[in-house]
Amino acid sequence: MVSMLLNALLIAIREIRRNLTRSFLTVIGIVIGVAAVVTMVTLGRGATETIKSEISKIGSNLLIVRPGQGWWNRGSDNFSMEDMEVIRRQINGVADLAPMVQANATVAYQENNANFDIQGTTPNYFDIANWELSRGRIFTEAEVEDTASVCVIGDTVREQVFGPVDPIGRRIRIGNTSAQVIGVTAAKGQGGFGDDLDDNVLVPYTSVVLRQTGSQGGRFINQIMVSGEDGFPSAQIVAEITLLMRERRNITANERDDFNVFDSQQLADVVTSSTKVMTSLLAAVAGVSLLVGGIGIMNIMLVSVTERTREIGIRLAIGARAREVLLQFLVEAVTLSCIGGLAGILLAFGLCHALVKVVGTPFIFDPKINLIAFVFSAAIGILFGFMPARRAARLDPIDALRHE
Repeated sequence: MVSMLLNALLIAIREIRRNLTRSFLTVIGIVIGVAAVVTMVTLGRGATETIKSEISKIGSNLLIVRPGQGWWNRGSDNFSMEDMEVIRRQINGVADLAPMVQANATVAYQENNANFDIQGTTPNYFDIANWELSRGRIFTEAEVEDTASVCVIGDTVREQVFGPVDPIGRRIRIGNTSAQVIGVTAAKGQGGFGDDLDDNVLVPYTSVVLRQTGSQGGRFINQIMVSGEDGFPSAQIVAEITLLMRERRNITANERDDFNVFDSQQLADVVTSSTKVMTSLLAAVAGVSLLVGGIGIMNIMLVSVTERTREIGIRLAIGARAREVLLQFLVEAVTLSCIGGLAGILLAFGLCHALVKVVGTPFIFDPKINLIAFVFSAAIGILFGFMPARRAARLDPIDALRHE
């Protein structure tokens, strides 16, 4: 059986080489189909990883509790430090918390100035939001308690306000006050929503409350940053925080929440799921060309059977069995499909390398999808090559020998 297959393969290669132009036109549909499927799936995987990476920049297992029903506070009350401490004590799965008191002010150094977000918080915020320093240090809990005039600036602030000057130890104007720069965060670039993550100034929250916002009373926290424990369901933390905040803000059963809880993990899951669905649909559409390529193979194999009818008759007349003839033409069809599949994978490899630079996603080689595409192309050859092969095997030797 093995020798029979090898002999059939050699004959198939000989026939393909004899009609190179026709063979190329036959497999072009398979090449395009395989290349399209592999390219779509590879780019989809790259896009998914890019989205995950962008969302992770704002923090791992991060939840943000905000006043208002959307991203912005629409007249709803802010939160208090007591709200934050109650969440810490009563909600399961909370690893850490940090307050966020926000303001906007002009930041100036010598003749350079620009408007930036001023974010007041505590030292643990840097771990919660995955901030690393390129130089300097972060402020301490003692500096928070003492309302110290210190700040950590983002890389965009450093570039626009200081330029080539080393900012560490220098004082900048923040609105009507001044602060000493003690650290610079490592650049994160664009976030998941296209905003610049490096254009902020981080200071002790007590400093913002005292010098920037002019907030009165205890409700000065614009956001509560919550870090969930690894492996703990974030949906459960969201549900428990929602119930607790409704109770503390005296929201009745028939009233809507005047706050919202943003879950970065749920957002990542939703976006990833949507990307996978779109990738699958595009791959399915691209896969239609594989069927078109299969039809092309079937048509050419039928033509080949007609052209080689006399040859088939001679083989049958001298003792070849019908299954040997069937195997011969089936191997030829599968060989054409496999050649097209390999060419399609190579084409997809080149296309992916070129396109990832254009769309800005990483190139993630997936052996599984390449193997599936190749096996599917071989299956196309079997499926669409069987009918011509069976037709060749059923020829009557006498009629085949009389064929002109």
